[in-house]
Amino acid sequence: MERKIRVGAVSYLNTKPLVFGFENGSMVDQIELVSDYPANIAAKLLKNEIDLGLIPVAVIPQLKEHHIVSDYCIGASQAVASVCLFSEVPLNEIETILVDYQSRTSAALLKVLLLHHWKIAPKLIDTNSGYQENIKGTTAGLVIGDRALRQRLLSTYIYDLASSWQEMTGLPFVFAAWVSNKKLPVDFIQSFNTATSEGLNHIDEIVATIDFPEYDMKKYYTENIDYKLDDKKLEAVKLFLDYIK
Repeated sequence: MERKIRVGAVSYLNTKPLVFGFENGSMVDQIELVSDYPANIAAKLLKNEIDLGLIPVAVIPQLKEHHIVSDYCIGASQAVASVCLFSEVPLNEIETILVDYQSRTSAALLKVLLLHHWKIAPKLIDTNSGYQENIKGTTAGLVIGDRALRQRLLSTYIYDLASSWQEMTGLPFVFAAWVSNKKLPVDFIQSFNTATSEGLNHIDEIVATIDFPEYDMKKYYTENIDYKLDDKKLEAVKLFLDYIK
C-alpha cells in the first residue's frame, strides 16, 4: 500500500501492552494510529475508515472480508476482572440489566451466559455515559474496561464474564483481536506482530507509568489478561461466534 496503513487501537488500560511498541516509535513510518473505545473502532473498520483494528470479536461476522493479523489479543484464561456483571442482589433476583454501550462482544457474551449458563431472563436496557450510577436494587449493570475496575469497589455482587464462560465451556475467552478488512502485505503483518508483542516484555515499565490506585495493574496485565492468541483461544472464538449466530 502506498499510503500509511490506518490502525485502530482501544483506549483502555488493558491495551497498553499491545500498543506500547507503536507508542514508542515502532512502525511510525508505516501506520497511522487512532484510538477509541471498542465499538467505535469496530464501526470504523466496518466503514473502511481504518484498515486494521483491535475489534470486539463479535463484529467479525459483519465484515465482508476479515483477516486476524496478530498472534496477540485481549483474552482471558481465568477471571478477567474488567468485564463483569455488577449487582446489589444475587443473580436470581436481578430484574433489569443496564448493558455497557462500549463493547459488542461483552454484550453478546452476556446474552449467551444469561440464556445458556445462568438461565435467567432479566430485561436488558441499552445505555449511554454515566449509567453506572443506576446500578442499584434489582437493576444490575454490565460494565467493561477501566470503569469496571472502579466498579469493583462499589458493588456487592460481581459476576466475571470470562470466568462464567470458562465454567460453561472449559475454554478461555477472547474479547478483542487485531483484525483487518483487507489483505495486508506479509512483511507488514510480520512487523506488526512483532510490534504488538513488545509491551509484554516491558510490563513493569508500563505499570510504573499508570496512576490507577483502584486495581493492581501488575496483576491485571500478568494474571487477568492473557494476551497470546493460541489455538485454544481460536477454538473459543469459533464457539462463541457459533453461539451468537
